[in-house]
Amino acid sequence: MDKYIAKVIRPSVSTPEEEARQVAIEAPVSIEFNGIGYAVMMATPSDLEDFVTGFAISERLVERADQLAAINVHAHEKGWIIRANVASDKADMVFERARTRIAESSCGLCGLENLELVARPLPKVSEHQPVSKEHVFAALAALEDYQPLNKATGGVHAAAWVDQTGAIACVREDVGRHNALDKLIGAMARQNRSLSTGFVLTTSRCSYEIVEKAVIAGATTLVTISVPTSIAIERAASCGLTLISLARSDSYLDYSGN
Repeated sequence: MDKYIAKVIRPSVSTPEEEARQVAIEAPVSIEFNGIGYAVMMATPSDLEDFVTGFAISERLVERADQLAAINVHAHEKGWIIRANVASDKADMVFERARTRIAESSCGLCGLENLELVARPLPKVSEHQPVSKEHVFAALAALEDYQPLNKATGGVHAAAWVDQTGAIACVREDVGRHNALDKLIGAMARQNRSLSTGFVLTTSRCSYEIVEKAVIAGATTLVTISVPTSIAIERAASCGLTLISLARSDSYLDYSGN
């Protein structure tokens, strides 16, 4: 991925200084399944194979990475295009959801059909042991070292998977918090690794979509740096997801009551 460098002026008490600063790249990424335009996302154009895999899992079009075939990523003068194929028995679902998306406005959740989708049941989370608070604190302390793009730009989110030993095993970055998580989900799926042990750690606030993506991907515990919304708490409780938020290097809030 190319770097984007902007010239900026830094005001000071004495003479303003001009400097060059790396900026996080945000570009339109068009996703096509089975030749059908499905969505256009604003994303950081890195790890796009992971992104489309995780996105397809989050959308419940596939359950495993090997169910997504012929992934092709193309650079376009106006952005990026990702093309992939899902199984033929999912083609009707692709077409119907693509049709619904065309009818949506930018509010994100419009119409009876989408309101029903928000309340659709989530799979029950598998039984799991509470994570060690020492592992949470250690992962938070180490996370910055696994965020090279954020270190360079100060403007991207990260999603990480922390294994049973408390070690950060996989990290993906993106300007969008949902995209970062989709990239992580896709990366783990393409490596045939499960999210059911350890925990998912994100640098964002915890919206209901973050909860849903984590649960659908098989996570049992979600740790977020910022606070959850009311629906996020309710959705996590409904399926047994352990939800830890406002996580810092020495404290956190467990919204699951564990």
